[in-house]
Amino acid sequence: MFSEKERCVYEKNQLEQVICQLRFPEILSIETNLPAQFQEAIRGEFPQYACTKDKPAPKLIGAPGNLRMEQQPECNNYHFGSADGIWRVNLTSRFISLACTRYSQWEEFAARLDAPLAAFIQIYKPAYFERVGLRYVNFISRQKLNLENTPFRELIQSYYLGPLAMENMNEAKVNSNTVDLEMDFRGSYPKLHAGPGMVTKNGQQDPERKFIFDQDQFMTNIPVKMSIGALNTLHLQAFAIFRGAITDRLHNAMEPETI
Repeated sequence: MFSEKERCVYEKNQLEQVICQLRFPEILSIETNLPAQFQEAIRGEFPQYACTKDKPAPKLIGAPGNLRMEQQPECNNYHFGSADGIWRVNLTSRFISLACTRYSQWEEFAARLDAPLAAFIQIYKPAYFERVGLRYVNFISRQKLNLENTPFRELIQSYYLGPLAMENMNEAKVNSNTVDLEMDFRGSYPKLHAGPGMVTKNGQQDPERKFIFDQDQFMTNIPVKMSIGALNTLHLQAFAIFRGAITDRLHNAMEPETI
């Protein structure tokens, strides 16, 4: 299920989005004051700015036997985007994140994270990170890989396919078939979602049925000085899980290059 094969990058990777998020104990000054100093520190790489209001999920409060859901107030979500729209930093009073929609390799992503994370730590001095997470969202397209007539059972390992792994199963007649898994993996806590599905983008539904492989890796209670090391570990573990989820046929179709 987890591959020990040598790390590689894919010329034709199927990543729709990669997101890194670091959560911290709430810092009220981010909510009550515009992050002008933070913007100045990253404006060269992230010149686009916007602010939206987020509605956090209700919070469970009270003692056992007298629990209730309490609505949380709206909070500011500050957006800082690259000029080409591919990269975006988000900052709230509870988290900082970096997301991209065109991913090449981890080293580039980590380099883009350096300035925002360093500026955030210098300006706001978080005590620690409650959660350090890295999410990879893959939409595997057989059309883009010239595999249109290849069943998913020849591309994805059987443990992520369920009944679709059966040779006599007609994929076109299966409306829903997903695997959702949460586990403890070498000190991190991957949450995996895998299965075929239709994808909607910019309000338009893609007519091709893709295989969605979405993994969210995270660690908890990480000292600030160990955050980069934690992210590096999560990245390597994410590759081990993804490589273990696909067959050699799909691996080769994505045109791997050894690093």
